[in-house]
Amino acid sequence: MAQTTHTSTGHAPAEHGGGFPPFDSSTFGGQLLWLAIAFGALYVLMSKVALPRVAAILEERSNRIEGDLDKAAKLKSETDAAIAAYEKALADAKAKAQAIAGETRDKLAAESDARRKALEADLNVKLAAAEQQIVDGKQKAMQNVRGIAVDAAAAIVERLAGQAPATDEVEAAVSRSLAQ
Repeated sequence: MAQTTHTSTGHAPAEHGGGFPPFDSSTFGGQLLWLAIAFGALYVLMSKVALPRVAAILEERSNRIEGDLDKAAKLKSETDAAIAAYEKALADAKAKAQAIAGETRDKLAAESDARRKALEADLNVKLAAAEQQIVDGKQKAMQNVRGIAVDAAAAIVERLAGQAPATDEVEAAVSRSLAQ
């Protein structure tokens, strides 16, 4: 046995006539009324519930972005101030280091100069003493040379002449010879 399917209205599908209901001109008036009611209800629902929520979310998001931008600007200015303070401290430290290095260099140069002058003075004293020793040695040597010259001249004259000359005459002759 074949069963026929009934719709909720109780009519069989084949008994329904006319085509697609929204295009049925006999129902245009009711459809337009329900369209106006649904549109109005949707408009009221959107304008009173959904759109204020969306607007509140957008406003909250805008406020949060603005707050984050303000916070970022504040942090940037603090960072810039910290960088400036760091650069100033670094410049001060460099200047202080250069000043200390200059003072140390000057102090070491003064100490070195003082040591050099002390050494030069000591060397000058030693040089003067050495020169005096040379002069004394030269004088002693010249005295010895004079004595040797007198003895040699006396010996030469004695050998050549056969008799010893007077010591005074030999010394006078050697003095004249050395003076020239």
